[in-house]
Amino acid sequence: MSKEVLPDKLMKWLGDPDIRPYVFVRKKNRVKDPGQGPLDWFEKQPLYFDPLRMENVGFANAILNLEGKAFDASGMPMERWVFYDCALMPGFVCGFAARTKSLPASVIRVLGVDSSLEWTPLSLFIIIPSMVNGEWVAHNLSSVNALIPKEERFWGIGFMSKAFGLWYANIQTCCGMTQWKSPALKLHSHYGYFQILTAYTPVHTYSKTVTYRLNVDTNLWPGFFGHRTQTDFIESLEYSGFLIEPDSEESMKHFQARLEERENDYFLDAQEILDKPLDAALRVYQRK
Repeated sequence: MSKEVLPDKLMKWLGDPDIRPYVFVRKKNRVKDPGQGPLDWFEKQPLYFDPLRMENVGFANAILNLEGKAFDASGMPMERWVFYDCALMPGFVCGFAARTKSLPASVIRVLGVDSSLEWTPLSLFIIIPSMVNGEWVAHNLSSVNALIPKEERFWGIGFMSKAFGLWYANIQTCCGMTQWKSPALKLHSHYGYFQILTAYTPVHTYSKTVTYRLNVDTNLWPGFFGHRTQTDFIESLEYSGFLIEPDSEESMKHFQARLEERENDYFLDAQEILDKPLDAALRVYQRK
C-alpha cells in the first residue's frame, strides 16, 4: 500500500531523517523476516535495542518515563517489573524515536530528556505473542502527543506506532483491551474488523473494559485517515438489532450476556466509532 494515502502532516515527521522506528527486543525474540506485508509506509531501517544489555538501560528508562507520564492521569502507569517480565521477555516494544539533539523544546520540557542518549522514544507499542498460533496481544500504546500542545504534536504517531509493530512482526491476529469512551477506541478499531470478546470485564481493574480481536488487514488502515475502505463490512455483516451504549453499565452487561450465550460473533463498525462522539450509542453487527 502506497504512502499516497497518508496525510501531509503525518508525512512531515515520518519523512524526517531524525525520526526512525525502533524495536526494543531481546536478540532471540527478533522477527526473522520482518515486514513481509504489501506496505511501503515503513522504509527506514529500524533501530534495535536489546533489553538484556546494560548499555540500553537508559533507553528503557526513557520508554518508562514516557509511558508513566502518558498514563499517570488514567491511574494505569506500568510497573517496571511488568515492563520487563510481561512485555520484554515474551514480546517486544516498538515505536518511533527522535535524535535527542533534534527534539523540540516542548518535548524536552515535558519529558525531562536524558541528553546522554542518542535517541529518545516518542511513542511505544507493546505486543506479546499468545498461545494461539499467529495471535498476539496488544498490551500498551502511548505517545508524547498526550503531553504536548496540539499544534506541536506528531500527527498520527500513535496509529503508526501500532501499525509498524503489526507490520514488522507479520501479525495475523491481534487481541487487545481498551476502555469504553476512551479515545483509543477510535484508533484500535481500524486495524481489521473489530470483533468484541468482552463488553464488560470485571476481572480487569476497570470493569468498563472492552476486549477485542481482529484479523489484521492493512487494506483497512487508510480508513483511519479518512479513506473509506470498509465497503465489504456491510456486505459480510448485518445489524444485530441492538446497540451498545458506552455511557450505560447496564448496556455493557446486556452485551456481555449476549457474548457469553455465544449466539454469534459480534463486531463494531470502525468508521462509526471514528465519526461519532465517544459517548454515543453504537450499532452492534453480526455475521450474515
